[in-house]
Amino acid sequence: MKSVCTYCGVGCEIDAKIQDDKIVKIKPVKDGISSGGELCIKGRYGFEFLNNRLKKHLINYKFIKKNAPNMPLELQVRLANLTPYNENFYEAPLSLAVDITAWKLKEIIKNFSSHSIACIGGARTSIESAWFFQHFARKVLKTPHIDNCARVCHGPSLSGLKMSIGEGASSVDFDAIFDTEVIFIIGSNTTEAHPMVASRIIKAKKRGAKIIIADVREIPVMKFADIKVILPFESNLLFLNAIAKELIENNLIDEEFIKNRCVKFEDYKNLLLHDKYDKHFFEKLNGFKQIKTKIEEIAKIITKKTIFVWGLGVTEHIDGTEAVNAISNLAMLTGNIGKNGAGVLPLRGQNNVQGACDVGCLPYYGPDYQIPEEIGLMTPDVIEEMLKGKIKALVNMGEDILHIHPNQNKIKKAFENLEFLAVLEVMENEITKKADIVFGVKSAYEKSGVYINAERRLHLSNPLIESDLPDDWEILQKIANRFDNIFNFSSSEEVFEVVRKEVKRFEGATYERLKEKSLQWPIDKNGNDSPILHTQNFSTPDGKGHFHYHKYHLRGEVKDLVENKKRWWLNTGRALPQYNNAAQTKHSDKLSKRYGDDILLVNPIHKNEIGEFVKLKSVYGESAPVKVKFSESVRPYTLFTTFHFAKNKINYLFGDAHDHKVKTARFKAVEVEIINVD
Repeated sequence: MKSVCTYCGVGCEIDAKIQDDKIVKIKPVKDGISSGGELCIKGRYGFEFLNNRLKKHLINYKFIKKNAPNMPLELQVRLANLTPYNENFYEAPLSLAVDITAWKLKEIIKNFSSHSIACIGGARTSIESAWFFQHFARKVLKTPHIDNCARVCHGPSLSGLKMSIGEGASSVDFDAIFDTEVIFIIGSNTTEAHPMVASRIIKAKKRGAKIIIADVREIPVMKFADIKVILPFESNLLFLNAIAKELIENNLIDEEFIKNRCVKFEDYKNLLLHDKYDKHFFEKLNGFKQIKTKIEEIAKIITKKTIFVWGLGVTEHIDGTEAVNAISNLAMLTGNIGKNGAGVLPLRGQNNVQGACDVGCLPYYGPDYQIPEEIGLMTPDVIEEMLKGKIKALVNMGEDILHIHPNQNKIKKAFENLEFLAVLEVMENEITKKADIVFGVKSAYEKSGVYINAERRLHLSNPLIESDLPDDWEILQKIANRFDNIFNFSSSEEVFEVVRKEVKRFEGATYERLKEKSLQWPIDKNGNDSPILHTQNFSTPDGKGHFHYHKYHLRGEVKDLVENKKRWWLNTGRALPQYNNAAQTKHSDKLSKRYGDDILLVNPIHKNEIGEFVKLKSVYGESAPVKVKFSESVRPYTLFTTFHFAKNKINYLFGDAHDHKVKTARFKAVEVEIINVD
């Protein structure tokens, strides 16, 4: 049976062998459009979580003890027959869990206000559930506080691209990689995080494409690079602006494209030409002087047909939006957008991050990126209001805030202030442990639904096995109906019919058409889709590409280099066998045997000062002991680790530093102290 992988934003097509209503094997679909006919190890072996998934709906003992006396008699009577699930939870019938959730939310609205409730999540489930979630928040609970995990990852890609070209999404499909002459990758460990995109890049290299890769450490895909650049931490904007200045000073720009299709170029040019942070600045940085020459080489090469690729190594910084905008500046300067084999390609981390944003799971955008009646709080601001006691309740759908978000000491204190936490989840994880009500929901492998990958492609996912559990939208519908907001959807397809009428870019995407083939938005009413964006006009109000100049501000490791200081700097990312909070992937023996715990990479020059296990400490918190592995892939005084396993407390090390515009956390650089553990 064919469906879609539940992991990263590549959205690979899968073919599952089913026996006794269980998945026994997953293999690639040979003609898979997004997968390219291949699968990574997560796609092949990451289905074993189904043997350990949540199969019940749960109610916390403490919640019952505290709230039962205030419940209506009808609810109190129904509590009598609850059976224990574990030391913290009762099992509960769905109807009771729904009724208690609706009652408690109504009580909070009555005693405080609708604005005292926030809803977070939506990027791990289908379009149908994500759309219903934001509708549930805005129209049923009447709160504007709706957000999703794009806040943790690619919020800056949306904001940075939208201000320049009008769409915060990829302008090309994955196969455009085969039609390009140059692939410029920055801040993406592509082979680990998006392996099927990396496979295309490697094949394109063999066909003659030039590859440029910039990162803060040596990554596997660099062995295929024609030009590789190891950057100091937090220097992306400095580097990208320096390339732009080199293009302009040497007349390597596409003047006709700029004249016909762009605005604000002269202002941008004048500011950039007076920027002291150019290629010559790198000559002042010990160990990085060679970057000047590489900038000169890069500027000459990207005048050819180029695709610009990036990941969280760009977005998870305080200047993430500005750096993304600097990438789009390079694309416009060289005329590399709106044509086959040229464009911008942000690599989304979750299977439906693109889709959750498209349907309005954001506090400042409703469905189809329309401005909502009221702007809500972003997740970091929700946490602040929880600490102040102003946000009283949280409805969470598939986002493990108590693991994957930064400043976990602060977040845990904030969660202690909540009066009510309802969680819709596939797996038990850190946030389900703290929940008052847990709704077990269908996984992607157990339901129908549409997911949108990093190339704007709508895939219709089909159920591979049966489940008696409800879909996320079905639970939300039941709760909404207790609020007298009567919905009568009987299938995901019925929900999607409403979604595509509201989200115009999906207009021609019916289930019937998606059963035949996946489609890239915008999709017109006749079902014609759009592999390439911006061919004639940009999606800005005036149809033009807008140049914006953003000044680099000296900080972090770059400042240390200027001042000849030596401090430890930590960078984090993913490992191929595990996914995000590892709630699903850690249950696969094949995956966990390859990578069963977070490992700290340290340069071998430090062997005499660092032991086998260390703790890391920042001004925000302290990690648990982490095993050390010495590797030449990281530079002296720089460290790298993954964040997959909650027990290691890696995200306790990161604080409130975030992107200037959309508050995506600075996960890619934090100063730490190393504590040896005996």
